[in-house]
Amino acid sequence: MRYSQAFIFTRKETPVDAELPSHQLMLRAGYIDQLTAGVYTLMPLAWRSVQKIEHIIREEMNAAGAQEILLPMVQPGEIWMQSGRWEHYGKELLRFRDRKDQDYCLSPTHEEGVTNLVRNYINSYRQLPMNLYQIQDKFRDEIRPRAGLMRGREFIMKDGYSFDVSFDAAEISYKKMYDAYSRIFKRCGLEFRAVEADSGNIGGSHSHEFQVLAQTGEDRILSCPKCGYAANEEKAEVRRDLHDTAFTVSAATPAREEVFTGNAHSIDEVAAFLKISPENSIKTLVYLADGEPVVILMRGNDNLNEIKLAHVLGCTQLVMASDSAIEEIMGAKPGALGPIGIKVPVYADLAVATMHDCVCGANHDDHHFLHVEPGRDFEVKAIVDLLLAQAGDPCPHCGESLQGFRGIEVGHVFLLGTKYSAPMGAVFLDEKGESKPCVMGCYGIGVTRVLAAAIEQYHDDNGINFPTAIAPYQVIVAPMLMKSETVTATADRIYEELTRAGIEVLYDDRDVRAGVKFKDDDLLGIPYRITIGERNLAEGKVEFKHRADKDNEKIDVSEIVEYVKSRIQADLKAV
Repeated sequence: MRYSQAFIFTRKETPVDAELPSHQLMLRAGYIDQLTAGVYTLMPLAWRSVQKIEHIIREEMNAAGAQEILLPMVQPGEIWMQSGRWEHYGKELLRFRDRKDQDYCLSPTHEEGVTNLVRNYINSYRQLPMNLYQIQDKFRDEIRPRAGLMRGREFIMKDGYSFDVSFDAAEISYKKMYDAYSRIFKRCGLEFRAVEADSGNIGGSHSHEFQVLAQTGEDRILSCPKCGYAANEEKAEVRRDLHDTAFTVSAATPAREEVFTGNAHSIDEVAAFLKISPENSIKTLVYLADGEPVVILMRGNDNLNEIKLAHVLGCTQLVMASDSAIEEIMGAKPGALGPIGIKVPVYADLAVATMHDCVCGANHDDHHFLHVEPGRDFEVKAIVDLLLAQAGDPCPHCGESLQGFRGIEVGHVFLLGTKYSAPMGAVFLDEKGESKPCVMGCYGIGVTRVLAAAIEQYHDDNGINFPTAIAPYQVIVAPMLMKSETVTATADRIYEELTRAGIEVLYDDRDVRAGVKFKDDDLLGIPYRITIGERNLAEGKVEFKHRADKDNEKIDVSEIVEYVKSRIQADLKAV
């Protein structure tokens, strides 16, 4: 493709409303154009990269035995009501009614659609296992779409679904998809981790996220350098030598005493005022679980894992109470809260069961209790593990200190079980003629998110630096003096020879200054550049450079095509 004919429009300025590098660079490099909030046109460069990602996905999914379909994006509300998600999915599900006043939605995911399809055709164990996937536009009505393709409202997603006769068989399908996903992201040239994760509103017994490592990632990942354990912070476990689920009262603790603590409100401020360790204070948190208040107790320097709490409570919606709600529920403002004398259900973390002679809020503004003894001064409904893991905590498997990373979720695999098949009637007859629900797995990849995540992982101050496998073009041919017949003739010949050799080439044939070409070429992120100038041609040479390298190589004109081929083949083989 000749640059002069390409639909490529670069910008010098950084858009003021774009915060992440991928968003900034895709706008500046002419990869995307915003139509409305969270909705983008994919320009030719972006579309070429997306097609390459899709091609890799299709090859690996097909090789793993999955079959591609295309389900309707518009789905009737009826099947979402059958699964139970019509009311529970949230406002991200864009619902509407047609002219007949019937409920429909723009599907953000297709568990209901594919389960409906399978129940119409699968009726015997002999037809299983079955694995179906699609690559399709999705729509989620995000309340705050941001970061370009990272969290948009409309996006391209690969979603796949397996159906099996048993959980043991479903585990085999799950492992096949886990392995296929690992190959997909490796072939895309990404550094990633597969981590244990919470299943969220998709549901299921267990799941793994595939996280691209990037400093700008919004997810926190904990990984063990010794045994390889890895999990999203929300799911990560910690080795804890704590098992008590009841309080053991110490007779040595004096009677509790209420004291004035002035303007000290945070755990650290109260600890400093009272000259105690934060570990010896009880942190009191107030949440609303499906609208009902609950109080959570943590050791002062520990943090609550809201995912664990939601599972303990079995609630659909969990939110921290507002300051006004806290004052109404507890009779005091945040900063002076405690579990003593309240009528709200109280849940305590395991560490609280080990505490004696400690400090907590008195539910009286600017006052706290000293010499608090759990089990004597207050009781709880349950003592459970509510700790949010963090870097430095001991690995749950081997005890080694966990390391922290930031990541961008690009893929997620779930073992769903019968969450959708049972209520929707996707059943089969087993060998005994008994009706059983299909055991399902669900497997998603955010295709456009992969593109953005690659840029987050591979960029510098000058622009994008794509892995070869997913770059829109593999090589830029950049003649430095378009008025020179020698330069342009050589550039034309190299461009034609590379194209005939199957190399994807962007020919920067614009009659602009060298500095402008180099700036734009670096911004676009194409892996290799061949620079052609009169001085080097006088020596029979051209300059060759990888986008990430500082220095150019000088290569004989007669050898440049084969050299480029070998470098690209090596890149693709390496992943």
